[in-house]
Amino acid sequence: MLRFDSDYMEGCCPEILRRLTEINLQKNTGYGEDEICNAAREKIRAACGCPEAEVRFISGGTQTNSLMIGALLRPYEGVLSADSGHITGHEAGAIEHGGHKVLTLPNHDGLVDAADVHSYMRAFLADEARTHLVQPGMVYISHPTEYGTLYSRARLEALRAACDEYGLKLYMDGARLGYGLATPGTDLTLRDIARLVDAFYIGGTKVGALFGEAVVVPNPKLIPHFFTMIKQHGALLAKGWVLGLQFDTLFTDGLYLRAAENAIATAAVLREGLRAKGVEFYIDSPTNQIFPVLDNEKIAELRKQVSFNLWAPLDETRSVIRFVTSWASEEADIQALLRLF
Repeated sequence: MLRFDSDYMEGCCPEILRRLTEINLQKNTGYGEDEICNAAREKIRAACGCPEAEVRFISGGTQTNSLMIGALLRPYEGVLSADSGHITGHEAGAIEHGGHKVLTLPNHDGLVDAADVHSYMRAFLADEARTHLVQPGMVYISHPTEYGTLYSRARLEALRAACDEYGLKLYMDGARLGYGLATPGTDLTLRDIARLVDAFYIGGTKVGALFGEAVVVPNPKLIPHFFTMIKQHGALLAKGWVLGLQFDTLFTDGLYLRAAENAIATAAVLREGLRAKGVEFYIDSPTNQIFPVLDNEKIAELRKQVSFNLWAPLDETRSVIRFVTSWASEEADIQALLRLF
């Protein structure tokens, strides 16, 4: 069976596994206060150009989103998100469970547009009954988006300006951030992101780590008592060095981007191979998520030999599916998949 379900189906980069083995019997201070985590923090701060940034390591993406949205919002505030955003549908109501409503905006190929933030906020402020409503306090975006699309620097700057105008926080979900940074032609860098958003995370679970995400808060004064909040949310791992070691390794000798580049390269081979066979695409995604449109009969035939996501029905006879490549994808598997078309 060929597996193209997601980008967290393999374990971790061999470099990480080797280092975990090397320190297995080493004794370390707990809760992320060890020397390994501190070394990882310094490498991430340097890569982001934020020498004072707060950097913390969390075990998974939904936990990170729930933690960060809860930490950045007041109890009566909600979060603006694209209607296709991960927090709107694929997190089992985790944000609402934490007491914050997700307020949806239309998506533009998965992206949030600054014009829609302006429209939403103008309508909210014009509503005489707004004191009875959930007050927007943040804009949530992901880079890449659920559709594998990317923000440009100009688009992110426009969002920053809109947030500043209305006093909103800007938070970026970076579950697949490495793949966005490694995509040819992108003009948005890690330093741009650190300059333009209030908080974000660097995804490890989907980009070569065994598990884990690195939260970056460029202004360390933004979330007082952040450590305590992490503990309160059940997100403080006692063996924090297991997370820190992974990011220390990923941010040594450019491993994070090199790992991501493999997913982008193999996705490009698959995309061009499918295009050459006349396959139509639902959306033009430049990253490691590919969305072919296929006849339902073909989808049923493929599922006998290939594992993938059924994304959405397009009409009575056709559906959108999703293939995902990863840091560990091999071209031999790509070619095997193409031979099935």
